[in-house]
Amino acid sequence: MKAIRLVRVGDPSPDLVDALVVPLAEEFGVPCSIDVRRIDPLFAMHPERQQAHSSQLLAEILRDDGGGDHLLGVTSLDLYIPILTFVFGEAQMEGHCAIVSYHRLRQEIYGLPHDGELLESRLVKEAVHELGHTLGLRHCEDWECVMASSHAVEGIDLKGWEFCPACRTIVDQERTVSAL
Repeated sequence: MKAIRLVRVGDPSPDLVDALVVPLAEEFGVPCSIDVRRIDPLFAMHPERQQAHSSQLLAEILRDDGGGDHLLGVTSLDLYIPILTFVFGEAQMEGHCAIVSYHRLRQEIYGLPHDGELLESRLVKEAVHELGHTLGLRHCEDWECVMASSHAVEGIDLKGWEFCPACRTIVDQERTVSAL
């Protein structure tokens, strides 16, 4: 991984996209920037579900080969894949592209008052998680590791946004290989 570029899908909050830059750069040890591109997600919207098909959005993000950079789509849209009711994100395993949504990371979805700090924390965790998959990381058994599987926001809240030592070793190896 040489760098991370954040690609806006639809009209995500500029503040939330900006909030990803520093934590992602720090956790992966590479530059992170916001791409000039913005993807119109209308083609991926399912009219009955009122959700966007994340795999179709990934394919659109991939029209840019990344030039060695990892691409992370960021959206406010509710995402799904056909076999699941929703997903927080999706990634190419051992690829260079992922997408993350903060739609279901918002407290308001669960009838609770807005909490911007909690939303930002959840989004960072999910962004690190999905980018971890692009480096070949699978779900981790360590429930505090950012790579722990989360099927609900409660699971996201329990884990940290850093890699456990075993996952960190893989990330560091990838960074060393990319630097060669």
